[in-house]
Amino acid sequence: MELGLPKRLFPILLTIALVSAAGGWADEHPSLDDRLDILFVGNSLTYANDLPRLVETILQHGQQEVGRIEMRAHANWGLQDHWSSRKTHKHLATHKWDFVVLQQGPSATEGRPSLLRYSARFADKIRQNGGQPALYMVWPSASRSSDFDGVIDSYRSAAEQVDGILFPAGEAWQLAWNQDPDLPLYGPDRFHPSGLGTLLAALVISDQLAKGILDEPGLRSALIEMGAPANRLQIMVEAAQEANARFRRGTRP
Repeated sequence: MELGLPKRLFPILLTIALVSAAGGWADEHPSLDDRLDILFVGNSLTYANDLPRLVETILQHGQQEVGRIEMRAHANWGLQDHWSSRKTHKHLATHKWDFVVLQQGPSATEGRPSLLRYSARFADKIRQNGGQPALYMVWPSASRSSDFDGVIDSYRSAAEQVDGILFPAGEAWQLAWNQDPDLPLYGPDRFHPSGLGTLLAALVISDQLAKGILDEPGLRSALIEMGAPANRLQIMVEAAQEANARFRRGTRP
């Protein structure tokens, strides 16, 4: 599938693919006490550029131990579709996840009731299994940029309703554009993220999962070595941190 990634981000995705092929990072650390186990539940906005593997890579380079990071994501699925899926319920029940990250479409208007209804249902089930629900705030298509405020409000409302964590990637996109309007966060279809768009979302998520990780001395150097643009990385890190400061809810359990 053609993702339209900036050429300099190809090494990042290659690194991710090599890590996944080798079985991930799970065998590198024998202690389970501080590991994070995370399940992503969403659609193509989650699996584009393999967001979960990029989060795993950032966490590892920031010295955060990772156990299992897995994904249940299908094109055009909302949370209602996942709620009807036996496989999604099996994924939830067969492992004790620290966080379950929920995502559907932008949900600024017609999708909002479904986002609120099914995030609440999933939150109850997640907590029954000992985990914490999290909402991954996405963004509208470029053609519906006026919906940004609606998307932000829908995901903020969903997180507040379930007393869950909020990962405000959509807000971070806007903050980054305030500093660099030419930052190519959209992919070719002007809806799915480019490699940089996924990287910014991963920075947002990682910053909350492991407090202070974006200030780890070796992390930014590692990202640049893997292909992240040095001249734009600082803007993206600051956007991720500011978005989280505005929308941070709760702390890690």
